[in-house]
Amino acid sequence: MEENIKNRVVGVDISVTRTSYAIVDVRGNILAEDHFATNEYPNVNDFVTTLSERIVEITEANGGYDKIRSIGMSAPSANFLTGCIENAPNLPWKGVIPLAAILRDRLGIAVALSNDSHITALGEHTYGSAHGMKNFIIITLGHGIGSCIFSNDEVHFGANGAAGEIGHTCIEHNGRECGCGRKGCLEAYCAEKGIVWTAKEMMAASDKPSLMRSLSRLSPRTITECCDKGDEMAQEVYRVTGERLGIVTAAYATLLDPEAIIFTGGIANAGHWLFDAVEKTFNEHIFHNIKGHVKLQRSTIDDRERDVLGASALAWGIKEYSLFK
Repeated sequence: MEENIKNRVVGVDISVTRTSYAIVDVRGNILAEDHFATNEYPNVNDFVTTLSERIVEITEANGGYDKIRSIGMSAPSANFLTGCIENAPNLPWKGVIPLAAILRDRLGIAVALSNDSHITALGEHTYGSAHGMKNFIIITLGHGIGSCIFSNDEVHFGANGAAGEIGHTCIEHNGRECGCGRKGCLEAYCAEKGIVWTAKEMMAASDKPSLMRSLSRLSPRTITECCDKGDEMAQEVYRVTGERLGIVTAAYATLLDPEAIIFTGGIANAGHWLFDAVEKTFNEHIFHNIKGHVKLQRSTIDDRERDVLGASALAWGIKEYSLFK
């Protein structure tokens, strides 16, 4: 009889500012979790050292490292097919980083890596708004913009593992410079920096009073707070942002005919200030044969919890491997 059953995995969610990690059992229960600041590690080797030490520490304190079957990781610009972070515009580590292989060699167990939108989709499909759906799209709105396509109950990766990079589709010829090095990307208009850019452009173009002018730090969150206080210019920032996002989303839905498009990420917390315009513009531009059949939804579960659970779902799906056998 097998005495040492590996009935737990570790889910890791790497964002621009924070790396969260958790031990998850076969029922999806989070047994222990913690986090540290991603941006304190500009050198990827130092980051991996800290992550490895933290994983060993938390697992040894909660039943033992020998109970861990595998590790699943989420990161911006990660490619599931290669196990690499590839030219991430919003992370400090440049170029192609074979993160899954590095961590596997450090810890001696199987490691899978995929992009944050894929992991979010796995979390939503297993535990959230997309449960029971076979054809849906996840769009993440945060420091960047990404998406994941579920088609016939499977993730569509594309030929090179890069499918779903909606944030780097061009919406304006020779437009704003994006972090990826190109111009006119959706991300440069509807991600965090893009929304702040729009706000600054509006304030520079008008003498109209706005609460945004007195803010020590402009961010999507503080702009939303100004909207809640009745600031018309702040509300216009989100209306314009929502129109741009709605046009692109309508094109996406027209191409793929999903059951639903589910929005996640911190910018989704702007609520109706953003999504009233998204929905209006979406309905004006979607192909008439599917109009009314595609639901626009916001995620109803906590982002961080869902994403470590999504990473754990990725971990369960990979082949077991161990240096210790």
